[in-house]
Amino acid sequence: MASINRRVVQLASTIIGNGYIEGFAKGTIYRGKLKSVCFPGLNCYSCPGAYTSCPIGSLQSVAAGFKHQVSLYVIGFLMLIGTLGGRLVCGWLCPFGFFQEILYKIPSKKFKLPKLLSKFKYFFLLVFVLLLPAFLTNEVGVGLPYFCKYICPAGTLEAGIPLVIKNAALREAIGILFYWKLGLLIATIIFSMLMSRPFCRAVCPLGAMYSLFNSVSFYRMNVDKTKCTKCNECNKNCPVGIKVYENANSPECIRCGKCIGKCPTNAVKSCFITHKKGRFNHEKVLDAGSGADNCH
Repeated sequence: MASINRRVVQLASTIIGNGYIEGFAKGTIYRGKLKSVCFPGLNCYSCPGAYTSCPIGSLQSVAAGFKHQVSLYVIGFLMLIGTLGGRLVCGWLCPFGFFQEILYKIPSKKFKLPKLLSKFKYFFLLVFVLLLPAFLTNEVGVGLPYFCKYICPAGTLEAGIPLVIKNAALREAIGILFYWKLGLLIATIIFSMLMSRPFCRAVCPLGAMYSLFNSVSFYRMNVDKTKCTKCNECNKNCPVGIKVYENANSPECIRCGKCIGKCPTNAVKSCFITHKKGRFNHEKVLDAGSGADNCH
């Protein structure tokens, strides 16, 4: 996986997921059959080019429709993607993650994101995506997609700005909420130039959801302890600041593979564990820290 050009995959994912050119030209939203399918990364439903739906937006919409309603399709979809690759989507397919990585390449003084902030994304998942839409509702039990409406900068970038530019009626309806969201987007852009993937690490509820599967997914990172010298090159080159030799399958790992290419002793590898016996043996290796390598 790491040998594949990740930038090409990220660019292709962004283009394919937002390839409805007519939407951008006319300031409209695609409403065909593909809209019932979720995109694996954070990609706004209302983006003029989006063929599919955002899983976080879909999860909120269903929860907000009637009290205590749950979308088994969306939950099942997220569990499937998480079980297969954990946060592999974050590192390879998510358009907004790609956008942040581009911003980080802009020359500027760089800072480290405080580790405590990485816990905040679970707060946004629990409160703004799950609890508020389900329980903060009107008299007939209908709530709002709170994360999308009040926080998500990806929605502002991908949907809000393009639609306002092309749609005169929307421009006339601009209010304080639009400027609030625009301010959050600007803040995200500034922080993304100074810190690596700040939104992914501190805010993104989709990343929080996928992170729960990193330790059990079929796609795994592995460190050969017999080769690892703890030179810390993995940590120096990791976009989310992980010491891979301490926890190769950390919830924060986005499986980008940078550590694999930078390891001077070729101690770090990744692979899909595709059968039960191999998966069981791989778990024993991780638990024992023996350094045996199941990734070829």
